[in-house]
Amino acid sequence: MIAPSELIINDRGAIYHLNVRPEEIADTVILVGDPDRVVKVSNHFDKIEHKLHHREFITHTGYIGQKRLSVVSTGIGPDNIDIALNELDALVNIDFDTREVKSELKSLNFFRFGTSGALQADIPVDSFVAGTHGLGLDNVLNYYQHKAQPSDQAIVDEFVAHTGLGAETTNPYVFEGSKQLLSHFKEDYHKGITATCPGFYGPQGRILRLPISNPGIIEKFTSFRLGDIRISNFEMETSVIYGLGALLGHHCLSLNAIIANRVIKEFSKDTNVVVGRLIERSLGIISKI
Repeated sequence: MIAPSELIINDRGAIYHLNVRPEEIADTVILVGDPDRVVKVSNHFDKIEHKLHHREFITHTGYIGQKRLSVVSTGIGPDNIDIALNELDALVNIDFDTREVKSELKSLNFFRFGTSGALQADIPVDSFVAGTHGLGLDNVLNYYQHKAQPSDQAIVDEFVAHTGLGAETTNPYVFEGSKQLLSHFKEDYHKGITATCPGFYGPQGRILRLPISNPGIIEKFTSFRLGDIRISNFEMETSVIYGLGALLGHHCLSLNAIIANRVIKEFSKDTNVVVGRLIERSLGIISKI
């Protein structure tokens, strides 16, 4: 039995941080960082069954046609994804009455709708990226037992050799996204590794008043190659979604609107427009999967 201190269930039978009960979550879950983005997604639903809210975690569950979906806000950063993914998995794979892991486990489909910075000159502002892999610079997955696939470890080894980002700064890891889900996103989506950073300024090579420990890190990200594999973009959530999702047996795909290009130093003139296009385009595909 999982102790009350480890799996916290509130008075209404909902898991603690998300404030969601098992019957209130769908098998297809859209993850957004910004709580205000939840309603921008659920406005496209034909019907909404549940609206839940606790702290930065907002959940709307409803339907597009016959497709049941949930959209959940996580807040910014890999630590919040650790909370959201573990609690979403618990909702479907742990019996809340017995506090035991279920004998038959369920796989969810997770889609991240996020914003991101491009790391290649040919990925323009206001375009979309579907991440083939999540490259983690955040260390969250290093707290969980896992053994890297040889192909993923090869990316890590080459990345560390190329960038010099080793144990003094981080312990990088890589997980591949769902090839099955990615196969549905052929047109209008650039492909590549999505790197996940533990912060927005220094970890992403931005310099305001403080000098950073890895000058030139953007150029190193941009020039990284392993065969035809390259780093397309970076943000602050994907690697943990891919990593925890893979270890827990779920299918995950990160879809990002490019609002900045760090190579040619451009920023979107209207982020709301490109995010709106990402939501509409991606929901149209997801509702048919």
